[in-house]
Amino acid sequence: MKTLRLILGDQLNAIHPWFNQVEQDVCYVMMEVKCETNYLLHHAQKIIAIFAAMRKFHQALVEKGHQCLYLKITDRTNLHQIDQNLARIIQQAQIEKFEYQMPDEIRLDQVLKDFCLSLHIPSECYDSAHFITTREQASIFFKQRSWLMESFYRHLRTKHQVLMQQGKPIGGQWNFDKENRKAWKGTPLAPPDWREKHDHSAIFHDLQQQHIEWFGVPKQNQIPWPIDADEARQQLDYFLQHVLTHFGDYQDAMSQQQPRLFHSLISFALNVKMLSPMQVVQLTEQQYHLGKVPLSAAEGFIRQILGWREYIRGYYWANADKLVSSNFFEHQRKLPTWFWNGESKMSCLHHCIQDSLQNAYAHHIQRLMVIGNFALLAGLHPEALHRWYLGIYIDAFEWVEMPNTMGMSQFADGGKLATKPYVSSANYIDKMSDYCSGCHYDKKIKVGENACPFNSLYWHFFIRHSDKLNNNPRLGIVYQQIRKMSDDDKQAIQSQAERLLNQLETL
Repeated sequence: MKTLRLILGDQLNAIHPWFNQVEQDVCYVMMEVKCETNYLLHHAQKIIAIFAAMRKFHQALVEKGHQCLYLKITDRTNLHQIDQNLARIIQQAQIEKFEYQMPDEIRLDQVLKDFCLSLHIPSECYDSAHFITTREQASIFFKQRSWLMESFYRHLRTKHQVLMQQGKPIGGQWNFDKENRKAWKGTPLAPPDWREKHDHSAIFHDLQQQHIEWFGVPKQNQIPWPIDADEARQQLDYFLQHVLTHFGDYQDAMSQQQPRLFHSLISFALNVKMLSPMQVVQLTEQQYHLGKVPLSAAEGFIRQILGWREYIRGYYWANADKLVSSNFFEHQRKLPTWFWNGESKMSCLHHCIQDSLQNAYAHHIQRLMVIGNFALLAGLHPEALHRWYLGIYIDAFEWVEMPNTMGMSQFADGGKLATKPYVSSANYIDKMSDYCSGCHYDKKIKVGENACPFNSLYWHFFIRHSDKLNNNPRLGIVYQQIRKMSDDDKQAIQSQAERLLNQLETL
């Protein structure tokens, strides 16, 4: 039976069972299509890196003897819609069966389901053979309980015997998060960015020729993101051997001079499936057992992959249909223009957004506690922020980005994912970074021309949303402090915040 198999741009899994043997009656198809580049504005490096990895994956399949059809963005026969391209190929090649792997986005999942219903030939959907859990596993696990990641993480640790000994967690505790919150003061030295830089000028030329819109800094001839599994594994090995030992201590730290610090930068490779998450977990655990890294570092890194990554995917598939439109606080403000150029007088936002534009990357605390923190305090529309995050970050695919933005960062789901809003005044940012040094604004002042906007916006946020948050047990101390404020102080803070909210473009 002549079979056509679709491979999407984030399904570059060389160890998928599909590829165990060469089948002469099977043809694979990969495609660069405008429906994927244009449905929102993407960072140039994201489009380029995905296309480069796709082209390398196609080349590897051909070299192994597989039949593989590849549609470039410039091909004249490219209809630039996945279903339309598939329909044309099936008709012209007289395909007798269509197969595909489960997409990781509800939009594409529905496109392919609808397409299969329109076919007059058999079709079949396969698992992507990548994740540690199924789409539904988390939803089933949380059916009778609230969505708390820690319980799911402990369940998976036990099930897969990761950092376990005689049924108990090694070290006597499950979570070393409290030990992983140190600020970085310049030592130990941050590792150099040794990653190989690729010249993808030809792909960038293709994008320009096809008038693909993008933002950010393209760096088309010096892009450091891996293009195949071998290169991704090299980057992982370097991190495990030379960087992981300090990751636990400084995973929440931020620096003007060292935006990477001790982060692995493997999230892109993981999310396009060049790397196996279970392999990453096992190799990390191995480093601990060999005595190469402390338990707190190994556990902290494993928790991000075995715990948070699998948990957030389960949350996405259980809630995606309603999550994108959720807006618990009814926030409506547009993103300021400086989200697209980084030209803010607030040093922390300037550096985090500039780094994002330069590198198509920022680590989780920069995303959550600087950019997301400001967005929530300022009342920016959560879906607009979601689309910005999804476009700017190279590792942002909807299944992982949307829950992090709409649930964790913006509390738009009303607290189903996060037990409280993740907001702070300037104090937290100053504690965990050097951003406040030399800033136009004064981190210590709440009111006045030079007062840090985070300070008044923080208190204003809790005052204006007291009807929704006052009874949250994790916010008791916040509302105690508000009740102790004099009416004059509260009025001054609110007036300051309202003034700032009316001039977001100038901050």
